[in-house]
Amino acid sequence: MTMILYFGIGLLATIFGSLVGLGGGVIIKPILDTIGSYDLTTIGILSSFTVFSMAVVSTSKQINKGFKVERNMLVVAIGSILGGGIGNLLFDIILKILNNESFLTAIQGSILAVLLILVLFREKIPKYHLKNYLLLFLIGIVLGTIASFLGIGGGPINVMVLVLFLNMDIKKSAITSIFIILLSQLTKLILIFIATRFKGNDLTMLYVMIPGGILGGSIGAYFNSKLTHQTVHKIFNTAIITLVALNFYNVINSLL
Repeated sequence: MTMILYFGIGLLATIFGSLVGLGGGVIIKPILDTIGSYDLTTIGILSSFTVFSMAVVSTSKQINKGFKVERNMLVVAIGSILGGGIGNLLFDIILKILNNESFLTAIQGSILAVLLILVLFREKIPKYHLKNYLLLFLIGIVLGTIASFLGIGGGPINVMVLVLFLNMDIKKSAITSIFIILLSQLTKLILIFIATRFKGNDLTMLYVMIPGGILGGSIGAYFNSKLTHQTVHKIFNTAIITLVALNFYNVINSLL
């Protein structure tokens, strides 16, 4: 029964993640926090592996359908790789300083909830079309750092930044977000493996979460190409509102 539950979490999270650019980690992380079966480090690894699996499948399918990686996307993605390493290091440092996983969970949930609320109001924020590669690289570093520290992959934040600063529509930003997530999560997993060899982490559920991520990535990529911009936009906003509520619940639960 437990394996079915975790397969379902991986599947549903990555369907939405691939469909609207959420990545999946932003869904998996708070759900696993709520279940409370694993420590923060293990949750981050489970989430990263699942999301990476989804991103590989989803990006491959989008490339086969004609998606092209433009230079500005690549610059942001490269920046996010560096940011992923910084965020992972920052997480380890703060966890050691606090020595309190519940409090760090509350911090992560609070930051994520605030960022998701900003994502909801992205239409009210002025939009730009940046072409300066240094600025795009720095934006990528910030995105990667936030995503890695929060353990979410960064999908909704990526989408907001791509819409606001690269003048992309919601569907193109969703596909680009998944490409950025692919590179940043790969880097994060490599760094964790080098540092710990994943010792001390119960990764049994990867046997069902990775297949869930692969299947979810395929399904999400298929529907992304079939649905209209308006439908993708509505699904994205609905998912964000649900995640804001879930993160606030986790913050309150962690502090009690």
